[in-house]
Amino acid sequence: MKAPKSTYVCQSCGSQSQKWLGRCPDCGGWNTFVEESFTESAAVPRGTVPALGGGGVRLYADVDTVVSERHSSGISEFDRVLGGGIVPGSLVLLGGEPGIGKSTLLLQAAAHFARTLGPVLYCSGEESEHQIKMRGDRLGVNAGPLYLLAETCLERLIEAVDRLKPALLIVDSIQTVFSLKIPSAPGSVSQVRQAATDLLFTAKGRNLPTILVGHVTKDGSLAGPKVLEHVVDTVLYFEGQQHHTHRVVRAVKNRFGAVSELGVFEMTASGLRAVPNPSLLFLAERPLGVPGSAVLCAMEGSRPMLVEVQALVSAATFGNARRTANGLEPSRLALLLAVLDKRVGLNLATDDVFVNVAGGLSVTEPAADLAVLAAVASSLRNRAIAPDVVVFGEVGLAGEVRATSQAALRVREAAQLGFRRCVVPEANAAIEDVPGGLSIIGVRTAADALETLL
Repeated sequence: MKAPKSTYVCQSCGSQSQKWLGRCPDCGGWNTFVEESFTESAAVPRGTVPALGGGGVRLYADVDTVVSERHSSGISEFDRVLGGGIVPGSLVLLGGEPGIGKSTLLLQAAAHFARTLGPVLYCSGEESEHQIKMRGDRLGVNAGPLYLLAETCLERLIEAVDRLKPALLIVDSIQTVFSLKIPSAPGSVSQVRQAATDLLFTAKGRNLPTILVGHVTKDGSLAGPKVLEHVVDTVLYFEGQQHHTHRVVRAVKNRFGAVSELGVFEMTASGLRAVPNPSLLFLAERPLGVPGSAVLCAMEGSRPMLVEVQALVSAATFGNARRTANGLEPSRLALLLAVLDKRVGLNLATDDVFVNVAGGLSVTEPAADLAVLAAVASSLRNRAIAPDVVVFGEVGLAGEVRATSQAALRVREAAQLGFRRCVVPEANAAIEDVPGGLSIIGVRTAADALETLL
């Protein structure tokens, strides 16, 4: 065996260097290079490498399409984000801030899986069996074939899988698992890559659905190499704010369902509870007849969702005017304020502007532009928008209101919650099968929209 060698590996992107660097030339991260040692192994004999799909070359026309039956996790919103349930043999990565509820959600899903389908192996490298049992008692988890394993060694974990043959495997978390084949520390780029690859072969070779928990960095992205997100079938982000009771699970990659699908949960004393109608949750405390409030119908994946966009415009008293956005992109807010100034004639250069999406939800789609303009103009003119009006539409730099996707779904969601008017782009005004009692108002420019609303 050759002597071990060492190299410096960036813990953010996996870039390698023969010497230590203060700043990574690939991702730009500072102080991310860590020395890792490795051993050059001999060539692997032919036929010893595991194959995912049988190993033989097959003609495309001869491959049969097999539709695997999805298994329910017992949590409707979690199944929605996954695309309808857990697919056998799939590898799912769930990331989120510490303490947001990842382990709580997975323990609830594991308990239901164990009661309905078979044994479940819950492997934790961060908690002991007693800590997991205490959480389960608080959540009211019923006794079933749910097996707990406090282990960080990858080889011993796979041995437990071979011995137990579970119907579901949960690893909490992937950053704590280490392989004896790699001499570096747990959580390093090489260890995370090796553990994810071995668990991939375990899931595909045994048709075993596997859920991995991943840590996140201070900027909210998944820790470890980017190859971790490429290896898995589904990447889920668990989002939420500490002072809000609701939590959001968002899919950013899904080979078995829609991308950007959203599941909403409410954190209670007995665990996470699915919220079947998030629009009622986000509009529950909406003030009526108050300037600076507009209702937006946003699309999250395939689900329409009504949220309240609030704005407050006040005179700037110190220095330059402030622009603060919570739940929206600050650069998008600055662009919309420039459109208000140039195309509509509302001067906001000497005013502080604060925009917030009530409830802590983050909205990234351009269809929120018209609601932001309406809320800002309503606060500036001190005129309230009618409480039975919903708006959506993208605003261009010329002040035009552009069409948005899935307008019919947005309109139907507004009608179900009792709204009477929808201010939409003129290109989306010709909607078939408009619900009774709902009128569609099409606008071409931002000025026309504000004149209609105010």
